[in-house]
Amino acid sequence: MDKITEKEFQKHLESEHQRFSISGYLKEIVYGGSDGIVTTFAVVAGFTGAQSGLLSQYPVFIVLIFGFANLFADAVSMGLGNVLSIMADKDVYKAERDKELYEIRNNPEFERMETIYILKKRGFSEDAAKKIAELYSENENYWADFMMRFELEMPTPELENSLVTGLTTFSSFVLFGFIPLIPYVLATEGDKFLVSVIFTFIALALLGALRWKVTTEKLWRTVSETVLLGGIAASIAYFVGTLFK
Repeated sequence: MDKITEKEFQKHLESEHQRFSISGYLKEIVYGGSDGIVTTFAVVAGFTGAQSGLLSQYPVFIVLIFGFANLFADAVSMGLGNVLSIMADKDVYKAERDKELYEIRNNPEFERMETIYILKKRGFSEDAAKKIAELYSENENYWADFMMRFELEMPTPELENSLVTGLTTFSSFVLFGFIPLIPYVLATEGDKFLVSVIFTFIALALLGALRWKVTTEKLWRTVSETVLLGGIAASIAYFVGTLFK
């Protein structure tokens, strides 16, 4: 096998880092967009099902008012919720990691025994586990990271940017959540609700494809699950709306 040059290695690292970054934000796009579509379409479906009296005179106006109010309020709520969630995860992770560092510095023999036990459970022999534990003891920060991941089973949130993640969720929610409102904004001729249904179906299918890209599950499964769950939520909203006729 040809020897890998430093330039090729750096290019590989950059490619892997870029792939990881896109994958992380793609997750926020999928779940933020899914909630946006379903939530906004629920408003459209609910008002369509309830059209009578005053609603029948101003259906487009009412759908747009409540649709946009709901769209931006929920988008802000989801974005801020994501920011606060990541910040809380970081606080908890830091507190637990500080405990692990304290134990490593004050009771290293016990931590070494725990490390050997964990490694043996993961298939290493007694001798190999002892050698690895000995190597870990030379780098307490890496040792603490290992214990956080394999003893406490807490993945690190330290690389997550809470502001960027929150903004991505907000933007995805608004962008995809706007799709069911397009026929009403453009004042298209014909059955606006039917056009909204078609637009929503296409948007959910695209989100299902994005979910497939993130999870690497089967394409037909991710698309069908996303469309099915979104359709159920919309159907319930429409049914509830008909109760107010």
